[in-house]
Amino acid sequence: MSPRLGLLYPTRDCGEDDFADLCRRLDPAIDLDFAYPEWDPGIGDVEDLDAAGQAAAVRALGAPESLTKAADGFAEPPDVVSWACSSCSFTHGLDGAREQADALSAHLGVPASSTSLAYLAALDRLGVDRVALASVYHPDLTDVFAAFLAEAGVTTVHSVSADAGSDRALATWDADRIRDLATAADHGDARAVLVPETALHTTPSLAELEERLGKPVLTATAVTVRHALDLAGATRERGGLGTLFAATGDGRRPNSSAR
Repeated sequence: MSPRLGLLYPTRDCGEDDFADLCRRLDPAIDLDFAYPEWDPGIGDVEDLDAAGQAAAVRALGAPESLTKAADGFAEPPDVVSWACSSCSFTHGLDGAREQADALSAHLGVPASSTSLAYLAALDRLGVDRVALASVYHPDLTDVFAAFLAEAGVTTVHSVSADAGSDRALATWDADRIRDLATAADHGDARAVLVPETALHTTPSLAELEERLGKPVLTATAVTVRHALDLAGATRERGGLGTLFAATGDGRRPNSSAR
């Protein structure tokens, strides 16, 4: 029986179709449902805020009480849930991200995670502790993500920051623009390239990105889904979807020699 994955997502009608695309490509496919935390009405238009204001807004959206309230909006109870937002989880730090997941798990009675915690799980799975960041964020927010990774013992050897604006703007990026960002971020000392943004449509490009860079390219969509499946005990291996979903054949972690 296929598990039902519940995703809490920050911006309605934005990048949900990329998650749906990935879940459809798995065999068997994964049932998927979305629920949406509410932005603080006192914030106004997030796009009009400066970097500090945006950081405060995403922190408020990711408050545990905001997430548990939103989780009551799933059409059916999920078997596993994830807070599918990178910045709204890593801006709370490692302990804060764990608090988010614990609150959701206690509220729904199912395993829970977030995109940021899923990145850590993916890096542990691959045995990688030196990365490059292909960030769409303002440089200050990119630094916050690097600090989050450092809390878990992961070193950022290089990063680029596109400072690209809103989720809706990022949802319009095509494969070429995503590829150019990942290529610019890559570094010889990095054992993986991270693309931490759930509004980007990365699923169709997973295999091409890794072939081009010659190393794992971990996108927000892919790590979120993979970790949720692991928590649900539902193994999915499928070619053409990058390292995280590739069969290893002998049970070893892919890229395990990369430390």
